[in-house]
Amino acid sequence: MDNGIIQVTISSPDGIVTGIQYNGIDNLLEVEDEEVHRGYWDLVWSKTGSTGTTGTFDVFKGTSFKVVVETEDQVEVSFTRTWDISLEGGVVPLNLDKRFIMLRNSPGFYSYAVFEHLEEWPPFNLPQVRIVFKLRKDKFHYMAVADNRQRFMPLPEDRLLDRGQPLATPEAVLLVNPVEPEFKGEVDDKYQYSSENKDLKVHGWISLNPPVGFWQITPSSEFRSGGPIKQNLTSHVGPYCLAMFLSAHYAGEDLVLKLNPGEPWKKVFGPVFLYLNSVSSEDNAFSLWEDAKNQMRRETQNWPYSFPASEDFPKPDQRGKVCGRLEVQDRYISYEPIPANGAYIGLAPLGDVGSWQRECKGYQFWTKADEDGNFTIDNIRTGEYNIYAWVPGFIGDYKYDVVVNITEGCDINMGDLIYEPLRNGPTLWEIGIPDRTAAEFYIPDPDLKYINKLYVNHPDRYRQYGLWERYADLYPDGDLVFTVGISDYKNDWFFAQVNRKKEDGTYEGTTWQIKFMLRDVDHTGTYTLRLALATAHLAELEVRVNDPKSDPPLFTTGEIGHDNTIARHGIHGLYRLYNIDVAGVELVEGENIIFLTQAMNTDPLQGIMYDYIRLECPPSTSS
Repeated sequence: MDNGIIQVTISSPDGIVTGIQYNGIDNLLEVEDEEVHRGYWDLVWSKTGSTGTTGTFDVFKGTSFKVVVETEDQVEVSFTRTWDISLEGGVVPLNLDKRFIMLRNSPGFYSYAVFEHLEEWPPFNLPQVRIVFKLRKDKFHYMAVADNRQRFMPLPEDRLLDRGQPLATPEAVLLVNPVEPEFKGEVDDKYQYSSENKDLKVHGWISLNPPVGFWQITPSSEFRSGGPIKQNLTSHVGPYCLAMFLSAHYAGEDLVLKLNPGEPWKKVFGPVFLYLNSVSSEDNAFSLWEDAKNQMRRETQNWPYSFPASEDFPKPDQRGKVCGRLEVQDRYISYEPIPANGAYIGLAPLGDVGSWQRECKGYQFWTKADEDGNFTIDNIRTGEYNIYAWVPGFIGDYKYDVVVNITEGCDINMGDLIYEPLRNGPTLWEIGIPDRTAAEFYIPDPDLKYINKLYVNHPDRYRQYGLWERYADLYPDGDLVFTVGISDYKNDWFFAQVNRKKEDGTYEGTTWQIKFMLRDVDHTGTYTLRLALATAHLAELEVRVNDPKSDPPLFTTGEIGHDNTIARHGIHGLYRLYNIDVAGVELVEGENIIFLTQAMNTDPLQGIMYDYIRLECPPSTSS
């Protein structure tokens, strides 16, 4: 495909991008790699009944090539692989259609794919779908993921055993003898550059000689799994540039797509835009990031595109619109409804309250409410949806129970919607901010042996490697004790409850204490402890009141979580909310202690992050 600005070479019938020629560079992709490893779609699949997030890795290749559109203004090509029963067990049971589009006068190209599974075919699991571009390591050395997350990056050789020291996870490497001495002593880990879906719209690489940018632009998240705050990989050492559509990162098996017997399924992933730009002078090379952001805004404004040829991608006039206003009714805060300022409101497939964060088969459409709680969601695909929401500052999830049916061209005004967050009585005390992250808690400085210079004095300080090990440094002899009314969660509540490493190299669980005073106790009433978790990984949280040895505990979560957020330098994964009744007879006048024990203790990366904790009085009390 060639429009006079860019020339893209794709293998036929495989559909592998083997070359991208632009601005005098004969190939932006890594010419030292085999052609199949340069620009490709891939997936991971496993047989139904399998557990975990791994499976068979497939850089899926087409078996048939077709020119779908060829005019003066546009070329669209298709690479398809069809499935039949003779392939059972060896190939994922999907019809796959990879598409590439080039437009006149456009410095880039688009790609999307249609996945289809027929109901009579065997079911299977699908943990991952993505596009990968491996760029030239002799050209692209500067990576940009956000305004405040960009830097010169190490070389892939720096991660090899003679130059790098493996750390606690395979992705983390300490650079001990890098090609460029400036990187010595830094940690490289691709997960340090993850982003939430709502922010993951443009990222990529800059070459200084000549000054050229390669950018992956995602104009909509409708086809991504897990909702607006699901985290995905972006770009990383290679240099790699990814477009992630489906992944279990920061969630675990809950976000593995699992088809049931007799279940048909079809989904369009993309289109995404691969954008190239250049400037004449190396002095202006970093302006390519600003230009890429401007192009991202143009692509977003043009969404949904009118030019993809597939009938499975609905055009703008084939979609619908929903608007309304969301308010919060919490009688212990205000007699009048409170505007849901900054609420995340979305349409997602039918499910339970909060099911959107584990949903990965269909499409999701999200927006953020204004300060008065008003929202508009447009360009919605036809179908049946529930309306979901969550409001920063309030616990829990909202779901509008009536099914919303989107038809072509519809414009539905939902009017005023009311979210009543869980509440039994007035707040006795609270710790943290109910915003689904642990970012407000104490995040320590990293061990100086494990620095990523980008995140020194950075808002995302939690992205440094090895912070879990700092807990034992800060609490060498005993665990965290938080005293209500005296302690400050910003300084006195460690961001993750993790295990403690003992001298013999094994690990022990930790028990945190919350101390609080009660002048009066309603011994006949029921108090409510609300525990909102920002993430959990192979953890079990046990709750005891005033007796650290009570067996059984007042409450246990059982084993929860495969988020792996601690290891992957995140600050949240899947949201979990637990509501625990505390009988008044369990409490005493004077000092009370709630004991929070993380009981799973075989691994340094096990643990939980809290989002918010609140103790409520019984509803009838006047204390």
